[in-house]
Amino acid sequence: MPRSSGQKLKLLYILRFLEQNTDEHHPASTADIISWLASNDIPAQRKSIYDDIEKLCEFGYDIIQVQNRLGGGYYMAGREFELAELKLLVDAVQSSRFITTRKSRSLIKKLEQMAGKHDAGKLQRQVYVAGRIKTENESIYYSIDTIHRAIQGNRQISFQYLDWNLEKELAPRANSEKRVSPWALIWQDENYYLAAYDSSDEVMKHYRVDKMGGVEVRTEARQGVEQFAKVDLAAYTNQIFGMYGGEEEIVTIQFPNRLIGVVLDRFGREADIRRMSENVFRIRVRVMVSGQFFGWLTGIGRDAVIVKPSSVREQYRQWLTDIAKTMDESCQ
Repeated sequence: MPRSSGQKLKLLYILRFLEQNTDEHHPASTADIISWLASNDIPAQRKSIYDDIEKLCEFGYDIIQVQNRLGGGYYMAGREFELAELKLLVDAVQSSRFITTRKSRSLIKKLEQMAGKHDAGKLQRQVYVAGRIKTENESIYYSIDTIHRAIQGNRQISFQYLDWNLEKELAPRANSEKRVSPWALIWQDENYYLAAYDSSDEVMKHYRVDKMGGVEVRTEARQGVEQFAKVDLAAYTNQIFGMYGGEEEIVTIQFPNRLIGVVLDRFGREADIRRMSENVFRIRVRVMVSGQFFGWLTGIGRDAVIVKPSSVREQYRQWLTDIAKTMDESCQ
C-alpha cells in the first residue's frame, strides 16, 4: 500500500498485532512489531513505535511494557473478555440446543479471536450434556432478530408454523400461515418460545421459534397490550408446562417433603407452597392441563397426587387408563 496510507493505518495494525499475538507470557519486542508492520508494507522506526504505544495507552488501551535480560517487550493486558469469561461463553454455545453445530463452530471461532492466538487453543473445549440434540434450523437466528425488531418497532409479524415429517424435514403444518403481535421471547426447556397475541382468537399464544419459518415484520401495529399487561412472565414461564396447548387450571398437588427441590425447580421459589404435615406439602399452581403435564406427574410416580380440582384428577386417571389400554392393544 502507499506509504502515506500505511502510516495512517499504523496504529490500527499495532493494536491488532498486540491483541492477537501477545499476553502476559508472550510479550512482543519492538523488533517484532516493526517486522509485523514491514510484512504489511508499513515502514517504521523504533522511536515511532514507542510514540505509537504511548498514544494507544493514552486512548485507554491497557498495554504493559516488561523488561528483562532478554529485552522484554509489550503485551495487551486488558481485554474485553477475560479467558475465564470466554470459556464460559464457549461452554454455553456448545451446550445450547437451539444453536446448530455449524453456527456453534462459527461463534466459537470468533470468540477465539478475542482471546489471542496463545489462548485460543484453551477454548477448544468439549461440553457433554446428556440427551442434547442440536437443532438443524439455521434460520432461527434471523427469526429471533426479526422478532426483536418487530417488538422494538411495535409491529405485528407473519410466519409459517412448521412440523417435522417422516423425511426428517421441517414442513408447513395445516393452516400454517400465522399473523400475530409479538410481545416477548422466552427461554424455556432449552428452547426459544415466542409469546404473542392472536387477535383472531383474542388470546395469548406461544410458538417454538425454531419451528417458525419465513418470519416477516408487518406494517400493522401490535395488538393485545392489555392482555400482555396481565401476564407475569416469570411466574408464567415456570407454571405453563412446555408452552403447549391445553386448558388452563389452578391445580393443587401433594408431594412428600423430600421432593421440594424437584417442585421448586419446576415452578420457582415464588410458588404457593404449604406444609400439610411433617411428611408432605401441597402446592397450588396454575398449569396447562395437557399430556406433557400428566407426563411430568407420571415421571414422579405415586409420590405426586392431584388433590383438586376433581375434574383434573379424573382427567389424569383417564389419561393413564388410555395409555395402559393402548399398550395392551398393541401387544395383541
